[in-house]
Amino acid sequence: MMRCTRIAFSVLLLLSAAVAALASPPPREREPNTVYAERRAKLRTQLDGPVVLFGFTGRENASPSYVFNQEETFYYLTGFNYEGGAVLVIPEPPAEKPYDGPREILYLQPRNLQRERWDGPRLGPADADASERTGFATVRPFDQLKPELDRLAKVFTNFYTVMPRGDNEAGFPHARNWQNWLSQALPQASLKEVRPAISAMRQYKSPSEMKLIERAVELSMDAHFEAMRIMRPGVTEYEVAARMKYVHERGGCEGEAYAPIVGSGFYSTVLHYNDNGRKIQDGDVIVLDVGGQFSGYAADITRTLPASGKFTARQREIYEVVLGAQNAVLAALKPGVVMGRPRPGSEGTAAISLQQIAMDYMNSHGKDKDGKPLGQYFIHGLGHHVGLNVHDPSAGGPLEPGMVVTIEPGIYIPEENIGVRIEDMVLITAGGYKLLTARLPRAVAEIEKVMADAKKSRPSD
Repeated sequence: MMRCTRIAFSVLLLLSAAVAALASPPPREREPNTVYAERRAKLRTQLDGPVVLFGFTGRENASPSYVFNQEETFYYLTGFNYEGGAVLVIPEPPAEKPYDGPREILYLQPRNLQRERWDGPRLGPADADASERTGFATVRPFDQLKPELDRLAKVFTNFYTVMPRGDNEAGFPHARNWQNWLSQALPQASLKEVRPAISAMRQYKSPSEMKLIERAVELSMDAHFEAMRIMRPGVTEYEVAARMKYVHERGGCEGEAYAPIVGSGFYSTVLHYNDNGRKIQDGDVIVLDVGGQFSGYAADITRTLPASGKFTARQREIYEVVLGAQNAVLAALKPGVVMGRPRPGSEGTAAISLQQIAMDYMNSHGKDKDGKPLGQYFIHGLGHHVGLNVHDPSAGGPLEPGMVVTIEPGIYIPEENIGVRIEDMVLITAGGYKLLTARLPRAVAEIEKVMADAKKSRPSD
């Protein structure tokens, strides 16, 4: 009887292990493990102390609609998109203080099969394929991080992590919480900010990153085409946003890169309008700033449409000025130019300011109702870097090959209920740039044709 009980218990254990193995989480489309390993190796050569990064815990947002998205610096080095991890990247130790441990360790929370009944399978440190799945030769339980830090504190003085940004840290205080934890774990160590080193790396997109970005861009362009086809008076702004979101998610986006902006009439002049509750009226112009997120990477695209399918004379006049400014910028776009105004003392091609080119074009083309130049209505920057964040970090210097940026001039005249923004994404290349959003119409005639063709095929309302 006892022998049968032991056999039955052993079979049960094997079955449980088999179920756990079969239930390991499906991998999200991501870059190859070798790419993340190369980033960690590069970072390791730039710093004089270990890097300690923490993933989000999944409790940063209590909203039932919250969809987990990993902390960006952690994801950039690991590609790991589940809760509760940490990564340790260790440089060469000083000659007089040898360290014989691994140079990189991924720490994961142990699997909780009962919790997984609610949240779905997770990858744990004891899973047989943990190293193969993550690309880390060493994967350990999270509670082993503190003992390893104790060892490293005898070798290194400086430790690097994501530090809180003063009193202006937005959202959940992730960085502050973990800084406090590290301060207690490493009371004698000097904690330093790692973001500048990682941000400098993030400026240059790898070929595998570009595949994900281009997928996000393609799906976002599809959504903008859909908006052109359904746009007409009587449609509510949120209906347009909902249709665009549907196109994103149908194609594989996990969500939106930012809250969709569908601003009609006066709200076309409000830059970050996202209430999207107004019914679109005949004669309105509508600014659609909507982009999807695919495998963590953002798209950021804006088009301006006429509600009726045809711009009024004044709307077209303003639109042509914005488009002309964008084309003037694209004609000058190449490595060495700067997005904003040049820094004092800059010389040569680095002194070419794309922001100034756009402003000069606006000021020399068209007037407001009082006869004043239009440049005063261009109230934001010309563009920004895009990647894991819709506003990816940058060092602020000249543009270089491998960078992905937006070019988004705009004119907003509240007194006339006319706002126009045209935003496209470009990859800087050695010879100039590649327009990632080239498939999506920018010219007035092209936009009006897409809308007219859709109107012909649409049943009468």
